[in-house]
Amino acid sequence: MTAIINQLLWYVTTVLGWILKPVVQWVFSKVYDGTSQTVPPIQEPLLLTSASKLAKKIREKKVSAVKVMEVFIDRVTEVNPIINAVVAERYEAALTEAMEVDKKLAATGDLDPSLSVENAPFLGVPVSIKEAFSVKGMPNTSGLVSRRGVTAESDGPVVANLRRAGAIPFIMTNISELCMWYESSNNLYGCSKNPYNTGRIVGGSSGGEGSIIAAGGSVFGIGSDIGGSIRMPAFFNGIFGHKPSKDIVKNEGQFPLGDGRQLNLLSTGPMCRYAVDLKPVLKVLGGQSTDILQLDLPVDLKTVKVFTMEDDGGSPLVSKVDPQLRDAQRKVAEHFKNITQCAVVSVKLSKMKHSLIMWTAKMADPTSTKFYELMGGEAGPVNAFWEFLKWCFGQSNHTLPAIGLGMSESCTFLFDRSTDKLLSMLNALCDEIKELLGDNGVLLYPSHPRVAPYHNQPIITPLDFAYTAIFNALELPVTQCPLGLSKEGLPLGVQVVTTPNNDRLSLAVAEEIERAFGGWVPPGK
Repeated sequence: MTAIINQLLWYVTTVLGWILKPVVQWVFSKVYDGTSQTVPPIQEPLLLTSASKLAKKIREKKVSAVKVMEVFIDRVTEVNPIINAVVAERYEAALTEAMEVDKKLAATGDLDPSLSVENAPFLGVPVSIKEAFSVKGMPNTSGLVSRRGVTAESDGPVVANLRRAGAIPFIMTNISELCMWYESSNNLYGCSKNPYNTGRIVGGSSGGEGSIIAAGGSVFGIGSDIGGSIRMPAFFNGIFGHKPSKDIVKNEGQFPLGDGRQLNLLSTGPMCRYAVDLKPVLKVLGGQSTDILQLDLPVDLKTVKVFTMEDDGGSPLVSKVDPQLRDAQRKVAEHFKNITQCAVVSVKLSKMKHSLIMWTAKMADPTSTKFYELMGGEAGPVNAFWEFLKWCFGQSNHTLPAIGLGMSESCTFLFDRSTDKLLSMLNALCDEIKELLGDNGVLLYPSHPRVAPYHNQPIITPLDFAYTAIFNALELPVTQCPLGLSKEGLPLGVQVVTTPNNDRLSLAVAEEIERAFGGWVPPGK
C-alpha cells in the first residue's frame, strides 16, 4: 500500500510541477523584477585583493591591519542595508585586535615567529563567520526565535584555528532557520538578498556568507554543509565553496550539530572569493588533519582525468537543468579537452536520478534528534501541524519551510521503509564513482538545476537541492566554481567532484577554472 501511495505522490507532484512552475516563475518575476537592485560597485582596491595577498601586505607593512579592517567595515556598512547578510558585528573588538597586530609588527617585525606566514597565514585579515558557529560573546541562535539572546561562551574549534592563523572575526552572517533550508530567511533576522539581484535568494544555510563575500564585504568565511549548504550559497552568489573530505575539519562548535548517522553527511569548509585562498583556508580549518590530503603536492592538470555529467538522469521531482548552465559546463569540459592528455568523457550514472531519496535514507536515522524537537528549543518538541495552523494566521515563530520539514518528519508512516535498499543503492553508486574517477579523476556536475531563484520560489521546487545533497550522502569532496554570469546577470557555476582525500585535485581544477573563466565577477559593475 505504501508503495502505491509513494507512486501516486510522485505522479501528482510531477504533474503539479509541470503546471505550476511556469506560472509561478511569471508571478514571481512580476513581483520582484521591478523593484530589485544590485549592490554599489566596489571602489576600494583592497576589497579586490585575495586574503593571502592582504596578509602579505599587512605583514610587509605596506598597509596596516587597522586600515584593512576599516575598509571592510565600511563596505559592510554600505551594502548590508541592501542585502541583510550580516546579523551581528564586533567592529570595536576587531579594530582593537587589528591594532594589536600593527603594534606587534612595529615592535618586532619579522623577528616574531607568531607573525610568520607559516604560523599566521591570514595575519590581520577580516573573516566573516556563519552565525551557527560559536564565536565567543556573539549570537549563536541559528535563526531560532526561542534562542534570541543566546551567545557563545567560547570559540568553536574552526574559529579558534582561524584566530591562531591571524584572522580576525568581525561579522556574523545570516542562515536559514536551524540551517535546514536553501533560502537564508528566518523570523529572528529576516531574509538575506542576492547582491547581483535583491529579488533573488542567496541560498542556504550559509547564505549570509555567500552574499556578503560576493558583495565585497568579506574576502572569505566558513560554512557548513549537510545537503549543499556551502555549495548552493557559493553557486547562487558566484564564489568558490569547498566541501572537504570526511573528518578533515571538525564540525563541533556549531548549532545545531546533528547527531547519529547525520554527522557522516556534515562538513565544515571554506567559502572564498578567490580560488587561491581555498587551499590555505582549508589547511587552517583542518589543522594537522589536512596532512593526509597532501595539499602541497603539485597537480599536473595534463594527467587529470575529467568526466562530465550534465544532469541527474531525469528525476521528475527536480527541475530540469537550465540550458545556460549546461552550456557553461560544456565550455569547462571543452577547455579541459584542450589542456589534458586524457580524453574528457561524458558519463551517465543512472543511479543519480535517485539522489534525493538516497540522501533522505542516509539522513533518516531513527536515533537522531528530530527537526521538530530542535524547533522547540529549550521548551521541547513542537507540534508542526499546530505551528502550520498558527502560521496561516501569522502567529507562528517559525518559517514555512521549517514547519514543512517538521510535518514531513511526523508523517514517515506514509512512506515505504526501504532504507536498507536505498543505502545499498547509495553504496553501489559510491563504488561506481570511485572506480570511474580512480586516484586521479574529477567529475563535473551542475551545482543546481537553476540560477538563483526568486525569494520563496524554492517552496515550489523544494527538492532541487538534490544536485548537491547526493555528494554529502556519498561522502565525497566537492568544490563549487563560479563561471561568470547568466543572461539575467546571475552567477553560473559547476561542481568539481573527486574521491575521498583527493581534495587537492578539485582545488587545482578550481584554480584552473578561475584562471580560464575569470572566477568571481564583482556585482554592480
